[in-house]
Amino acid sequence: MNAAEIQKDAENRMKHAIDAMVHDFGTYRTGRANPAVLERVHVDYYGVETPISQLANISVPEPRQLLIQPYDKSSVAAIEKAIQKSDLGINPNNDGTGIRLTFPQMTEDRRKEMVKQVSARAENACVAVRNVRRDAIEHLKALEKKKEISEDDLRQEEQKVQKATDKYIEQAHDFQKKKEQELMSI
Repeated sequence: MNAAEIQKDAENRMKHAIDAMVHDFGTYRTGRANPAVLERVHVDYYGVETPISQLANISVPEPRQLLIQPYDKSSVAAIEKAIQKSDLGINPNNDGTGIRLTFPQMTEDRRKEMVKQVSARAENACVAVRNVRRDAIEHLKALEKKKEISEDDLRQEEQKVQKATDKYIEQAHDFQKKKEQELMSI
């Protein structure tokens, strides 16, 4: 691998770390109903752990309500059971053909708890970005040791990696602030 490939790989891995964080932020429940909160809920469907989104159509009929309509009506009970076991903290209402999840208004304490979770997740993403930086610099130093790049080239490449690191850490903090504002708004 040459220096340009190392740089490109590092940027790509940093971008993936931020994308994963943003995706996880979608699963945090705010005051509004969002089908993404069900992504972490898996149903034991004929012995296979299956995401709800593969077993049912999920719609938002009202701002604070989700409607889950299973493709196979016999799976309604299994989906209901999986939701009850999950950490959503919502009791499903089973009407025989579908399940309704009504999201209550979040309390101030719950909002603060969610903000702490968001903050921790953002910090994990920053740590992942820094780990990518460390790996990239190690690879660059190995190239310099093999005399494939000069010491000056090593310094320039390290600066490029640091700029990318700073950019992605700033993005992580920006997304964190947006999510925290979304959680704290009523």
